[in-house]
Amino acid sequence: MDVVQLSRLQFALTISFHFIFPSITIGLAGLIAVTETFRWYTKREVYDRMSVFLTKLFAVTFVIGVVSGVVMEFQFGTNWSTFSAYVGDIFGAPLAAEGVFAFFLESAFVGLVLFGRDRISSTVRWIAGLLVAFATLLSAFWILVANSFMQTPAGYTCSPDPACGPSTTKLVLTDFWAAVFNPSTLPRFFHTVAACYVAGAFFLVGVAAWYLLRQRHLDIARLSMTMGIIVAFLGSGAMFASGDLQTREVATYQPLKFAAMEGVCTTGSSVELAIFGLPPSQDCTTGALTVGVPAGLSLMMNLNPNSTIKGLDQQPDQSLWPPVAAPFIGFHTMVGLGALMMLIMTLGGFFLLKRSVEKHRWWLKLAVLAVPLPLLAIEIGWMVAEVGRQPWIVQGLMKTTAGVSPGVSSTDVAISIIGIVLLYALLFGLWLYSLGKEIRRGPEPAPSLIDAAASSAAAAKSAGGN
Repeated sequence: MDVVQLSRLQFALTISFHFIFPSITIGLAGLIAVTETFRWYTKREVYDRMSVFLTKLFAVTFVIGVVSGVVMEFQFGTNWSTFSAYVGDIFGAPLAAEGVFAFFLESAFVGLVLFGRDRISSTVRWIAGLLVAFATLLSAFWILVANSFMQTPAGYTCSPDPACGPSTTKLVLTDFWAAVFNPSTLPRFFHTVAACYVAGAFFLVGVAAWYLLRQRHLDIARLSMTMGIIVAFLGSGAMFASGDLQTREVATYQPLKFAAMEGVCTTGSSVELAIFGLPPSQDCTTGALTVGVPAGLSLMMNLNPNSTIKGLDQQPDQSLWPPVAAPFIGFHTMVGLGALMMLIMTLGGFFLLKRSVEKHRWWLKLAVLAVPLPLLAIEIGWMVAEVGRQPWIVQGLMKTTAGVSPGVSSTDVAISIIGIVLLYALLFGLWLYSLGKEIRRGPEPAPSLIDAAASSAAAAKSAGGN
């Protein structure tokens, strides 16, 4: 493999590993905010204990996310210095905003909720919980602003060649708000946040199901199960709605990526909506072999079964086509996982209405096993977005092959990949160990149980003394 392929592999490994942790923490932060709101409003101690428990799980995951994210950001300078110089004027503001505002806000207030909860008023603690959730959303927004610019650049000019020709050495920011709210920012933000909330809710439901199966911490488990099912069900619906919005944005601004995702080789009307199947060959000499809805894609995209859908043939130069198989398989797998998650939580919602969740042990076991599903869907969705943009690192402006660092060799990158894999294996093991330890320990017991245990101990001691 050459230095470009190895650098792409290294970045894919680091970001796919890192993405696990923000996905969970964004979802957990939203759940902490909801729990803190109920605690503040109802004054019930069960919400207090639940909030503390969730914040501990959040903190363990947040720390690993920070460490893995630092490694990822170093690669902009080590592996992609030409790209960094090219987009530095654009990326500087959103990445600085993410670090200065979002990260420090998130770090400060999660510490306040976790360690200072007994030293501040109930209202201040509630506000701190809300600010943790807000900070995670702010962090996600600024990161997605930078990545969305790579997908649909806006608000820039080129220097020294204003026509953005071959002599261009960098992009210059001309309109901050146009760059921030480029065409793909908001659709991608809403879709990503909805997916993260689903990930956090599935995580909570899985933990609650594990407790219910073992008849432990039943008050927290039942409350967590109810909250988790509701958030996961609503989040799954929002995920599909925002996903449809993002797909339409891709069809408008990245039509080749859309054609690859749907496996459409030839521009035509009444195009089938593929449900599942095999992708076309890279050169489209062999078309997709699919099972689908006749004229479904034309109907879905344009509300007209006879409307035209552009295929890969809209671009005669096949060297500018994205890889076809990966976006096609990834996109349909992601949609399938979304449908499966919706089915699982629809069943959970039905059992919740019937007050029979605890009776269906098979569903509780399924809920535990389903915890990784949203994370898998998120990872695959990222792959579709990034691979589908190729061969461009900045859509239509800079090719990926032009963005690598000139002084880095294939050997350098290969050695660093080995080191990163070993480091991440250690971090992942540490995360699983710490998370498992917190889950096995569980929430703090109710005060009534503590008092009862203390009374029993005192009675036993008294009886022994007599």
